[in-house]
Amino acid sequence: MLKRERMQRMLEKLDADQLLICDPNAIFYLCEKWIHPGERFLGMLIRKDREPVLFVNSLFRFDEDLGIEKIYFTDTDDVTKLVQPHVNPKGILGVDKILEAKFLLPMIQSQIASGFINGSSAVDWTRAVKDQEEIEKMRYSSHINDLAMAKFKTLIHDGVTEVEVADQMMRIYKALGAQAYSFPPIVAFGKNAADPHHMPDETVLKEGDTVLFDVGCIVDNYCSDMTRTFFYKKEPTEEQKFVYNLVRQANEQAEEMVKPGVRLCDIDKKARDIITEGGFGKDFTHRLGHFIGLQDHEYGDVSQGFDNLTVAGNIFSIEPGIYNPSVLGCRIEDLILVTEDGHEVLNHYPHEIEIIE
Repeated sequence: MLKRERMQRMLEKLDADQLLICDPNAIFYLCEKWIHPGERFLGMLIRKDREPVLFVNSLFRFDEDLGIEKIYFTDTDDVTKLVQPHVNPKGILGVDKILEAKFLLPMIQSQIASGFINGSSAVDWTRAVKDQEEIEKMRYSSHINDLAMAKFKTLIHDGVTEVEVADQMMRIYKALGAQAYSFPPIVAFGKNAADPHHMPDETVLKEGDTVLFDVGCIVDNYCSDMTRTFFYKKEPTEEQKFVYNLVRQANEQAEEMVKPGVRLCDIDKKARDIITEGGFGKDFTHRLGHFIGLQDHEYGDVSQGFDNLTVAGNIFSIEPGIYNPSVLGCRIEDLILVTEDGHEVLNHYPHEIEIIE
């Protein structure tokens, strides 16, 4: 059914009276129906002065009553002429960032509205504030990810390759109740852990290697994301322990800052300053975190370029890392929820140094 409260929040944030939403994720967010149109047009028009409508190609016809009028069209129909009668021609039309130029430009040329604005911020910031139903789903998805991390360790043994480990992860996730990956899993041994987005390859595990897992799953449509760094069969060196604990300190102290009304850039700065003061600032090469929900990366950064204030209902990652191939590649990542009076860390897998035997 149409989530009218979510729709209303979007309209309240919009600097216009009407909004055309074409992102399948946002449409699912509003009516809990996945429609993947490929190259075809898909749109939901919401207005402040009348009921919303959903434009769907007949190829994707369905019977469910979503609480919204459905308008079907074929591949030979003119999309502009289809949408035009439902748009207020005297009003500004907000469009989202997903609307392709091949559909947008004819609408502009036909002047179906008095003007056009980018309405994506209304969509993005509404989705950035999770309601209680979404929070519960995110908690559970992270719980499954915690359980999976413990099982992923059991895949580690002499002679195994990164790709062999990665190939077994979906079986574990599905046994725990997950439906899919949030993103392709990162499995990195040894120096490969110093590549933040390393993809599993034929690297063979050896004693003394770092073992980094950056993993996430989808449960009931909502994503999880977590990173842990382990050591294989050998105590880390004193320098490696220093680097690991520096990353852990950056993670935990940044998380402690989280509450409503904190600038996202200040959370990033807290972690970055700790790593810089420890002498490894140049090896922390990415933002501290990203927002997450129906997608593994949603709009919103915990970075120096984002000075927006946190609000209750935000969920984002805190994932400091140090990537120094001559010493250690290490990242520790949790998801964190901003609550009314502080925060809740959604991941509970420990942060302590752990050696896989």
